[in-house]
Amino acid sequence: MGRESDINIVKNSIESYPDFPKPGVLFRDIFSLMKNPKALEALNKLILEEVENMVPKPDVIIGLESRGFLFGPLISLQTRIPFVPIRKKGKLPGQVNKQTYELEYGTDTVEIQSDAIQQGQNILIVDDLLATGGTLQAACKLVSQLGAHVKKCIVVMELLDLNGRRSVDAPIHSIVQY
Repeated sequence: MGRESDINIVKNSIESYPDFPKPGVLFRDIFSLMKNPKALEALNKLILEEVENMVPKPDVIIGLESRGFLFGPLISLQTRIPFVPIRKKGKLPGQVNKQTYELEYGTDTVEIQSDAIQQGQNILIVDDLLATGGTLQAACKLVSQLGAHVKKCIVVMELLDLNGRRSVDAPIHSIVQY
């Protein structure tokens, strides 16, 4: 199977739910993809291909809470690159660095353990969705606070109408776009 075929398998396995979680929203469900082993295998292949082509190679893979936790460890296992989580406020023990970001109605905060990555390391950030870009940009800022460098962000889905890419100060690769 070729790359385009794999992308189509992934895209066709993501179900859409109109008016969820509120009227006017079209929700794209990553879990529908995970029920399809053929689609999950195609997604894994596409992500690994992107990671293998990175120069320089990442020293650490960061997954964003919560669905980035589904993909980051799989990449870590297959590439032997350490995995580190970025979590919502109050979920990580020990000393943490925090970054607050704007939401549509209010703010949220994400954290990383202060000793999870080292100064100068090259970082790959993984998540399921790029919408407005707030969470991804907050993650990039956390990495910078610790003196490391985000070399790439990989997302499974990108919602193009929301222009989230414009607010993120790092290269982004999305597997499928809507």
